[in-house]
Amino acid sequence: MEDQIILIDKPAGISSFGVVAKVRGKLKSEFGHKVKVGHTGTLDPFATGLLILLSGKMTKKSAEFLKLDKIYEATLKLGYISSTGDPEGEIRQYTEEQTQQHPNEGGPELGKARISASRLWRQAGWTRPELDTVGSVTNSFIGKITQTPPRFSAIKINGQRAYKLARKGENFEIPSRQIEIYSIDILNYNYPELKIRVHCSSGTYIRTLAEDIGKQLGTGAYLTALRRLRIGNYNVEDAEQLVL
Repeated sequence: MEDQIILIDKPAGISSFGVVAKVRGKLKSEFGHKVKVGHTGTLDPFATGLLILLSGKMTKKSAEFLKLDKIYEATLKLGYISSTGDPEGEIRQYTEEQTQQHPNEGGPELGKARISASRLWRQAGWTRPELDTVGSVTNSFIGKITQTPPRFSAIKINGQRAYKLARKGENFEIPSRQIEIYSIDILNYNYPELKIRVHCSSGTYIRTLAEDIGKQLGTGAYLTALRRLRIGNYNVEDAEQLVL
């Protein structure tokens, strides 16, 4: 059957477009001719988990899948930042000066409530935020917030992918967007590692969420691992393993 919804459990180290190419090649061998294949939302190369592909006439319904909410498991490393927000960028330690330069970033009207927690634990002389502080900060992101997608993303700016412009060192702005975080659960916290599960609306960038959480904690943060568990009612447990 050429018209399919194909669930793939994407491994790390391959782009979403690379997955599409492999599935397209497999279907061509199976049916003896080229079959149209498209994805319904990318995952970064370092990320793993559910990727929904559509083939044949099903590709016309891609917009329906793009609107679905998603669930991720994300691992953050506190105390450091990355130029890309993930392990593929330039990693450096986060400094107090950087905290002061970005006191109000990380969402709409973050206000004093979101930065007070990080200020309190720093003023108390603690070298790292306690679990209750981390919980207060992550909970403050639940709801509708404004998020600015990362410069290293597939968003098009004047017809060009943002990540291509960023690699060239060009200056450009990415418009902010409203997204919604339905829940954030802390799965494990052992500084500097923080593992969370996030249920969010379409259009949410977990890399940006991780960076914003780090800014509000006053520690900085970047993603070391990301796994997509669910898209709408589609679960990664039902997906096929991709052999590289």
